[in-house]
Amino acid sequence: MAKQTLLEIEGLRVSFRIGDDYYAAVDDVSLAIGENEIVALVGESGCGKSALALSIMGLHPPEKTKIEGRLHFKGTNLLSLSVAELNRIRGKEIGMIFQDPLTALNPLMTVGRQIEESMDYHLRLSAAEKKKRTIGLLRKVGIPEPEKAYYRYPHELSGGMRQRVVIAIAIACEPALLIADEPTTALDVTIQAQIMGLLKELQRQMKTSVILITHDLGVVAEMADRVAVMYAGEIVELADVDAIFHRPLHPYTRSLLQSIPSAQTKKERLHVIQGIVPPLHKLPRHGCRFQPRIGWIGADKHEEEPKLREVEPGHWVRCTCYEHFYFPDDQTVGGIGYGAS
Repeated sequence: MAKQTLLEIEGLRVSFRIGDDYYAAVDDVSLAIGENEIVALVGESGCGKSALALSIMGLHPPEKTKIEGRLHFKGTNLLSLSVAELNRIRGKEIGMIFQDPLTALNPLMTVGRQIEESMDYHLRLSAAEKKKRTIGLLRKVGIPEPEKAYYRYPHELSGGMRQRVVIAIAIACEPALLIADEPTTALDVTIQAQIMGLLKELQRQMKTSVILITHDLGVVAEMADRVAVMYAGEIVELADVDAIFHRPLHPYTRSLLQSIPSAQTKKERLHVIQGIVPPLHKLPRHGCRFQPRIGWIGADKHEEEPKLREVEPGHWVRCTCYEHFYFPDDQTVGGIGYGAS
């Protein structure tokens, strides 16, 4: 049974002003998020993942940003709403977990008060009800002695505990959609695993849809239902998680997977993707944006203006050269699940 669509993004273009011109950080992105679904956005830094997320939340400065396209949440176009109307949705219907809990939290307020802030705006609760709900949230996200933690300040907690507080703030009003923007970036590996396990369990309990932004493909393999691979502001491949890991098509997706060290080999040389993601003002105006980084594939193999097209049911790719793509150095190794049966 097909999942009902919660968020539908159509032809989204997000441009930032640099000098006298606008340059697109997100370009022609279309994506649907179903109810109770986890969709991962993956790609290198600078590919437009966070810009897309902040557009959904309406957090870009309007004087420096131009947004075109449609963002339909529960049938309402978010781009047509006033600030007051957006505020009624942000925090209540859509929650966001930011990258760095140290900067996301107010150092001058107790964590209990910070969790209660969104309740003040969205829920009609007494002071006693808010405190009870907040302590329950602290317990739910795994903070020990939540009654004491309620009165603590962010600097009195470890990085992992601060991130749990940020998660508690994001889920305080039980949103239908949760955006997790690289929620484990500032944490060590052990704590990362705990936080991702917590998110997975909360999503299961609350039946919340999740947009997970990450560059960690191991996390994607464990958590996501579907994956959207972004490069230079565009979605270059979109498919369910099994297809991405076992039948990747776009050269960029295959390069990302090939760059991951494999535990099954003793070879020391790893695949490195040549070059870097181009800055906004240097994006190619025509043709495949990834082509300059795979120069051994002739330009004649690339379409002038590649479009995202469905090549098999549920598997979309923005490329015409994927059937001709190969890695020039067969000594390179790596790849989580890539090529697995």
